[in-house]
Amino acid sequence: MTVSVLVTGGAGFIGSHSCKALARAGFLPVSLDNLRTGHRDAVKWGPLEVADIRDRSAVEEVMRRHHIRVVMHFAAAAYVGESVEKPLFYYDNNVSGTISLLSAMRNCGVNRIVFSSSCATYGIPESQPIREVTPQRPITPYGRSKLWCEEIIRDAARASGLGYAMLRYFNACGADPEGSLRERHDPETHLIPLALMSALGDGPRLKLFGTDYATPDGSCIRDYVHVSDLAEAHVRALRYILAGQENLAVNLGTGRGLSNLEILRAVEQVTGLAPRWDPAPRRPGDPPELVADTHLARTTLGFRPRLSDLDTILRHAAPTFGLPLREAPHQETAATDRTGEVGHDIVA
Repeated sequence: MTVSVLVTGGAGFIGSHSCKALARAGFLPVSLDNLRTGHRDAVKWGPLEVADIRDRSAVEEVMRRHHIRVVMHFAAAAYVGESVEKPLFYYDNNVSGTISLLSAMRNCGVNRIVFSSSCATYGIPESQPIREVTPQRPITPYGRSKLWCEEIIRDAARASGLGYAMLRYFNACGADPEGSLRERHDPETHLIPLALMSALGDGPRLKLFGTDYATPDGSCIRDYVHVSDLAEAHVRALRYILAGQENLAVNLGTGRGLSNLEILRAVEQVTGLAPRWDPAPRRPGDPPELVADTHLARTTLGFRPRLSDLDTILRHAAPTFGLPLREAPHQETAATDRTGEVGHDIVA
């Protein structure tokens, strides 16, 4: 019998890619989305239910009608800057929404959840790479909302036997390798799509926030993970909790950091077009480096990113913005991850 999975935020960037991965793995993804930031045409592998997770009665009706057994919870407002400007909205949407969802799950007898969390829960960590035991000290309402949701899920699990996997991922990027999905945010705040749009000449010049960090080239370093790799990790986490394994909170990244300037250079190498950019002051609270320790994800979920080398990320993303591609290089390039090991672009 096919297992029906409620995917909240299934019309969004990571949610829609995860729906595709779920369908390929033999599950039926049922997307529940209020379409505030999601896209109706991104729901292609199962039914779409238009509702808000804060409407508990509507969520319960969807759960019962589709015989939901497990939930993947992506639905959240996720703009860090906006969260500073509208903290009450973020706490209502993200935290109250999660409470409503958990209540609906309890009332419908659904006791398994995969939760989309974030490295923003760590704030500015004191050391790299970031392990799951690194203190969580978020510095924005968005990060705090995700941390509070984690704590609420833990409390619900203690009280009711809820099984969970909480996935703290780093910088999601890329696009579906088959071209059926792409990254669409309004406004767009992520570096890679902004760099691609800048190279195309679509929109204003890119602002590079901070060129004087204590990093090799002076720009911020982040851990970029392909959205299709993230989708695969969610399917692995789903199977993990359905098998009755211990509850889990785990980082999803590559273990390798890339600087902002490396991204801009790579865009030119892949497309032949140079991004137009200007240096700008640092943003308050931006840490110099955020890189995941990937050991726990490898050992518990068997998660090994296959598509998260920068060349592949850009070759999947660039055509979705109408950019040309140069011929792919034939040789593999070595990269050093933050554990000190030297390997190829895809970190195993």
